[in-house]
Amino acid sequence: LRVRSVRDREVQDVRLVAWVLLGAVFAVLLIACANVVSLLMARAASRERELAVRSVLGASRGRLVRQSLTETFLLSIAGATAGCVLAEILLRLFIAIAPAGIPFLGQAHLDLRIILFTVLLSLVCGAAFGVLPAIQKPRAAVLAARATSYPTHAWLRRGLVVGQIAISMSLLIGAALLLRSFSNLENQSTGMQTEGVLAAHISLPGYRFTTAQQQMEFFLRAEAALRQLPGVQAVGMSDSLPPGGIHGQQIFSIMAIAGKPHKPGGTGGMVTWRWVTPEYFTALDIPIVRGQGFTQDQRTQNERFLVLSSLLASRMFGNENPIGQRVQPAPNGPWYTVLGVAANVKNAGLAGEDEPEFYRLRRSLAEDWNVGCVIVLKTSGSPEATAPWVRSQVAAIDPTIPIDIETLKQDVSELAARPRFETALLGFFAFCGLVMAVIGLYGVISFVAAQRTQEIGVRMALGASRLDILQLIAGEGVRLIVLGGVAGLGAALATAQLLKSLLYNVGPHDPAIYVVVALLLALVSLAATLIPARAAMKVEPVEALRYE
Repeated sequence: LRVRSVRDREVQDVRLVAWVLLGAVFAVLLIACANVVSLLMARAASRERELAVRSVLGASRGRLVRQSLTETFLLSIAGATAGCVLAEILLRLFIAIAPAGIPFLGQAHLDLRIILFTVLLSLVCGAAFGVLPAIQKPRAAVLAARATSYPTHAWLRRGLVVGQIAISMSLLIGAALLLRSFSNLENQSTGMQTEGVLAAHISLPGYRFTTAQQQMEFFLRAEAALRQLPGVQAVGMSDSLPPGGIHGQQIFSIMAIAGKPHKPGGTGGMVTWRWVTPEYFTALDIPIVRGQGFTQDQRTQNERFLVLSSLLASRMFGNENPIGQRVQPAPNGPWYTVLGVAANVKNAGLAGEDEPEFYRLRRSLAEDWNVGCVIVLKTSGSPEATAPWVRSQVAAIDPTIPIDIETLKQDVSELAARPRFETALLGFFAFCGLVMAVIGLYGVISFVAAQRTQEIGVRMALGASRLDILQLIAGEGVRLIVLGGVAGLGAALATAQLLKSLLYNVGPHDPAIYVVVALLLALVSLAATLIPARAAMKVEPVEALRYE
């Protein structure tokens, strides 16, 4: 028994995803803030002489801080404005490509609260991270010797880059886990064939088809007409289709076997059942692994027949042969004869476990036609090309009947639409984080190389080769990459457990994914390091010694 609120029922399946995406947003925000801090500190270092002159001419410490914060606030407001515009564009795009069924997504919009929150967050970040370079005290030494350079908070800039790489690795690993999970989900076996299969959902208006006899006559005429279409190999009918959607269910424990007592203990879980016609198994390529399937002759007999799934047959009969056994699916209901055992088919969605199932033969008797119907066609050609012919045949019987036709492959693909959308969103944030982290690493290494230009000139004048200079500058970046990678692996191991319920057939600590992501991040980061390192090794010693 499960008791929960209506709101919890509406949003439960998307709440975790929403929190994961919110975490990804804040991770990208932290990477962006780290980049801003590095850029502001580099800018402050380049303006150190200007600030020292202002200080000598009488500018107070508070005046210099206010100047720096004013510039930062202007950047924050400009960034927030551009961000809101970009957010509105991306939101419209995400809503357009999002699958149906995500609660309240269609109502999402940028209102005044979100805009105020964005501006406030930008100002807070600007004040928090803009004050770091602002509180640096101008040094009089920069006025005494133009050729003297001093490293300014180099440890902080390096620490920020390490943090960026670590956060980026966590995002990439999360996105890679979801991508692997989605791939497993989409490529798994459903127990049936989806290629070359059409599903025609037909709704008969109740005010015109008031009896089960009228409904049966319509569908039998449609079945006969569709079987004559060129390229159609099998026409089956059922009240529902796997692997998703609404289907009949009942408690396992109420099923009775002739001559055997009920098994004690609990309900036994749920059992899925369907009304099907003989060609249903052929149309979906569901193999009959034991006994036989239904035949056309049996549709006119008074006797009732069942086909069990392998899982249900095993649970009901164990190692005993189920063929010919008499089964009563519901108390006080009719008895059925078991004809065969079919292979298991997924019924609880793509990510659900296989459920026990039995199939009832839908006979040519009105009593078996008091539920809806889906027509399944297996074609030798293109299902899309056959769809107009199906529509025309149904219209020839009754042109007022609405019909919804889609390929079974499309129907199954729609079940993976939400995982696909969630994976794409997290992948988008991971890509943004990676790009910003690489930009931050490139900026720091470029700044370090620029600050050490004179040192590079001295080294080269004393005999250092260009390869030595490349190793000197690149070594700085490699150390940051290694530190960030180690920290990122630790963070990913700690946070990946949160994604466990969103994953399918892949563990949150899959070593292959961690190795691939680490190699990818290392290669991209190393490329960002080698670019400024190669520029530094091309510095001419004479020019370097005259630097500043």
